[in-house]
This record gives sequence, structure tokens and C-alpha cells, in this order.
Amino acid sequence: MKIKFWGVRGSIPIPGPDTVKYGGNTSCIEIRFNGIKRPIIIDAGSGIRELGNHMMLNDLPNGPIITDLFLTHTHWDHIMGFPFFTPIYLKDTRLKVYGPASFENDTLKNIIGNQMSHRYFPIRQAELASKIDYIELKEGPLKSRDDNISITTKWLNHPVLCLGYRFEYQDKVVCTLYDSEPFQNIFSTGPEDPSYDETMAVEGEKTAQMQNKLLENFFKNADLVIRDAQYTEEEYQASKKGWGHTSMEYAIESTKNAGVKRLALFHHEPTYSDKKLDELTKKFCSPDTTGNMEIFFAKEGMEIIL
Repeated sequence: MKIKFWGVRGSIPIPGPDTVKYGGNTSCIEIRFNGIKRPIIIDAGSGIRELGNHMMLNDLPNGPIITDLFLTHTHWDHIMGFPFFTPIYLKDTRLKVYGPASFENDTLKNIIGNQMSHRYFPIRQAELASKIDYIELKEGPLKSRDDNISITTKWLNHPVLCLGYRFEYQDKVVCTLYDSEPFQNIFSTGPEDPSYDETMAVEGEKTAQMQNKLLENFFKNADLVIRDAQYTEEEYQASKKGWGHTSMEYAIESTKNAGVKRLALFHHEPTYSDKKLDELTKKFCSPDTTGNMEIFFAKEGMEIIL
């Protein structure tokens, strides 16, 4: 497998002189597989625009563009680049879009397509020349594919339905865990609280621990885990609980416990400059702290070969 990061930032694009090193585009990753011409794209943040331009120059000369796009969820920073993905305007392009439909009874097609209405964008979804199929996903293994890529999904803890992905091919495993927060007990644990119920408090804690363990099993022994780590633990505890993101310290510790070989910290906080991410790299990615697992902050344009 070859993994390339086209967008690594969270929440909003932040181009400028302070984000040149790590990048300012929002989430988009490309995976290519030995012997398979059809690449997989994970999320359509603003980084997918440049990926589309790359495919026009490098893939199109070899024939029609055929690719799969896996959406982790439909928050805008993860789909906002879709209208600027040039291949969707070509009649021979074949695109399958997978993801959770996460708003009431609306379909995945409508959720993605609503941003391509005339009130927001000059071209409507119905006017696209390419053939696009939308496949709505739930948790579990995908149906058997014709390319020997094994794909499994896992629900994550986020304010909207969000999926983690596990891709397995030729004995290599890559997992993505975007926009997720550790599962927590949602019931009151203080006896002084009028709503406190001892049974519910105990069961709530058991359920949270079980879900966190299931998540560790999901990425167990992976060659590479790409994981949301938007905040430090101090920031998370101070004001970010419930926002649906993981602290760097928790991401590192829980991923280590699962025997993962490499961890890419991802979905960088938009207020973090290159200087700030360099400081965090020194703190979290030195050989003294990483142990047997390689840890790094993902950079736009970075390529990893497994």
C-alpha cells in the first residue's frame, strides 16, 4: 500500500505562512494498492481538490478515472472539497461514494449533493457528467469486493454518525479513526445528584469501557493508524469534552496498547501553527516516549509505503 496525505487539518482550512510545513487543507487521504488500478480516497475535505488535479495529470492519460471515496462522516470540513474534485465533471469517471447517512432520514446522496445547489454553488449535482453511486454504510465488514481489499467499519464517538475504517490488503493493515472521542459514562456518578442511579452509573461505566476496548481491538496490530488527536490532554480536560475529538496523550497510550506499529496524529487543531506542531513533535515523538511504536504528526504531501 501507498498512503498519501492531501489534507491533515481539522475543522476549517487555514492556508498561510504559518501552516506551510504541516499544511492547511482539511481531511483527505489517498491509498493505492499494488496491482490494483482503483485507488481509495478517505474523506473529501479541501485537500481533495489538489488530489483531483493530480489524478487529472497522472491517471487520466492512462484511461478513465475509477475510484472509491469513503467518507468518515458528513461534517462540512470532511466534504467541502467534493465540488472542487475535477474528475466528477468528466463523463467517463466512475466514482463510488461510501459513508454513513447521518441526518434524520436524509440520504447520503442528498447530504453530499445539497452543497451543490445554486444557492451555494454554480453547478448542481444533477448536472455532473460522471457516474456516481452512493452506498450507505453501517458498522461491520463490507460485502466481498472483487479486488481482495478487506474493509471493516466501526462506529466512533462523535456528535454525528462517524465511521472508522480498517483496510487490509496483502498482510498489511491501515486504520483511520477521524473525529472521535473516547466513549464515556453518560450517566451521573455523583450520589449527591438528584438524577443519580447507582445501577445506571455502574452499567454506564461498563459500557464505556467495553466500547473503548472494542475500538482498541478494531485497530489491534495495525501497520498504520491515522488518528484524530486534535487537542492536548490539558486542553481536552479544560474545555473540549463532548466535542468529539481525542487528546494526543490518550491517542498515543491507547494505540500503543493495541500493538500498532505506526501512529499518524491527524486532524490538527486550526489554531496550531507549524511552530506549535514542531514543539508537540519534540514532546510526543522522541524515541524516549514512542517506545516500539513510531509516532509522527501527519504532514500534507507526506507519503508512506507499507
